[in-house]
Amino acid sequence: MTNTLHRGDIPADLSFGTSVAIDTESMGLDPKRDRLCLVQLSAGDGDAHLVQLLPGQYQAPNLRKLFGDPQVLKIFHFARADMATLKYYFGVMPVPVYCTKVASIFVRTFTERHSLKDLSRELLGIDMPKEQQTSDWGAEKLTDEQLKYAASDVLHLHKIKARLDEMLAREGRTKLAQGFMDCLPWRAEADLAGWKDIDIFAHKPLAKPG
Repeated sequence: MTNTLHRGDIPADLSFGTSVAIDTESMGLDPKRDRLCLVQLSAGDGDAHLVQLLPGQYQAPNLRKLFGDPQVLKIFHFARADMATLKYYFGVMPVPVYCTKVASIFVRTFTERHSLKDLSRELLGIDMPKEQQTSDWGAEKLTDEQLKYAASDVLHLHKIKARLDEMLAREGRTKLAQGFMDCLPWRAEADLAGWKDIDIFAHKPLAKPG
């Protein structure tokens, strides 16, 4: 396994094949307030590419090209948040998309545990450390522990997707889950436009109490 750190963008000749696992690390949960600091990518081959982004380093033409490539499936966990962040900073909505959290919710109805840590442990038998999750991702020099943690968030997504796809097919819910994933770009756009805390499908859509 190799973790490669890039600054500002990925190399133009770097290929992830037909599918790429993606995650992000930011200074917080609001993309308009909290700066995007790191983008993690993996082709599912055991290697991870980590792109550190300092203030003003969001031109990244090679990342933009990858995000907009219709021939490359983008695999996320909780895609809604990462997609909104990437669209806000790079101006490109990542499509097409697969979300392991959406898939898990539709097929693992016997549990309420749908976090990436839960899926990794229960489907693959891999325990993922989370100690660095709330560390300072805006630091100019990231620690080895931060980079190892960041890489772990994308290294197993392809295998998790494969297990979830088997379960979805077994239960006859593949099309249902895919339909909701197809709507994720619009859900992310709505989040950015101000509807993040509103359930638009409720009888009386109200923002959650603060």
